[in-house]
Amino acid sequence: MNLLHISWANIKEKKLNSFLSGLLLTFGIGMISLLLLLDRQLDAQFKRNIKGIDMVVGAKGSPLQLILSSIYQIDAPTGNIPLAEVNKLKMNPMVKTIIPLSMGDNHKGFRIVGTTAQYVTHFEAKLAQGALFSTTLETTLGSKVAEATGLKIGDTFASAHGLDEAGEAHADVLYKVTGIFEANGSVIDQLILTDLSSVWAMHEHEESHEASEAESHEPHTEGEEPHAHEAEDEKEVTSALIKFRSPMGLVALPRQINANTSMQAALPSIEINRLFSLLGVGIDTLRALALVIILIAGVSVFVSLYNSLKERKYEMALMLSMGATRTRLFGMLLLEGLMLALLGYAAGLMLSRVGLWLFSRAAEQDFHYSLADFGLLSGELYLLAAALLVGVMAAALPSLGVYRLNLSRTLAED
Repeated sequence: MNLLHISWANIKEKKLNSFLSGLLLTFGIGMISLLLLLDRQLDAQFKRNIKGIDMVVGAKGSPLQLILSSIYQIDAPTGNIPLAEVNKLKMNPMVKTIIPLSMGDNHKGFRIVGTTAQYVTHFEAKLAQGALFSTTLETTLGSKVAEATGLKIGDTFASAHGLDEAGEAHADVLYKVTGIFEANGSVIDQLILTDLSSVWAMHEHEESHEASEAESHEPHTEGEEPHAHEAEDEKEVTSALIKFRSPMGLVALPRQINANTSMQAALPSIEINRLFSLLGVGIDTLRALALVIILIAGVSVFVSLYNSLKERKYEMALMLSMGATRTRLFGMLLLEGLMLALLGYAAGLMLSRVGLWLFSRAAEQDFHYSLADFGLLSGELYLLAAALLVGVMAAALPSLGVYRLNLSRTLAED
């Protein structure tokens, strides 16, 4: 007597009950699996990009917005700050490195970021082709930018004002592509990097015609022309990424900046922990809901097998009279619960991968972040053990009725 064949036949015979039990297990396991996948990949993305950045300075506003816009490039900047203020921070003995960033334009939805070569070094980006930007209006593209736009070494392109494609294009001033980075899983993959002077030149060009017209109507007084260092003092950047020499900087410098300058200092570790604590409430709620669904699925299996045992008492008695042992029949019913649990687990994993694919498409379209790692997680093996445990427990309780079955009475009644 093939127990596996008989158990599968019993499951197919109770199509509606089996489908309901399997569906509940699928939803519960799928939700927990998806949360595990998202948690791992989001955690990896956040940790990868925040590594080595102790503080971000920028215009006053929301500290979290400053972190998201300056490190992860997924929010609007809080404004601009004077370059002179940033340069003063370089002289502070508690500051080890400082990387200025200037933003405001995009090309086909990909942000153009003015910075220095130190930004590339910080994220350990390597060139796949060409060379790093070295002068005004030269750019080096992230791997996703090159793939999505089709730009190649030597190509030129116009930027659009703002951080989305709908901005007004600067068609009369073109950037040139000098290099393309290898994919390395950091925020650089989705950025167009250029020199700080490029961003300044782009926006100064917009104002040059108006300024020249205004000057032509005003009398020129000798000595009014600004000196070069005065022009430099008027430059602005969007923010700066800072690394401290010692933990003392973390304690003293943010307070000094917030109290004594026009800038604000935000600590990535604090703000990201705050963000995850806010998200954690919703994630914990979904996880609890998924566990409740799995428990309901276990109850459904229990009820299904309990009713089945009552309906199949005569069948069981016949099998006993033909030589089957009660332990063998108990194992057959347990096998039904295990098969339903395995089916629900496999379908749940497939459902979670579909959900991750949809989530990744949305994240790719809106923020250019890819979350497409569909590999099996170690936590999902524990999830398999939990699913099998639910299946066994749900099947074992009603299956114990096999040992209480009165063979002669049951055959006589039917």
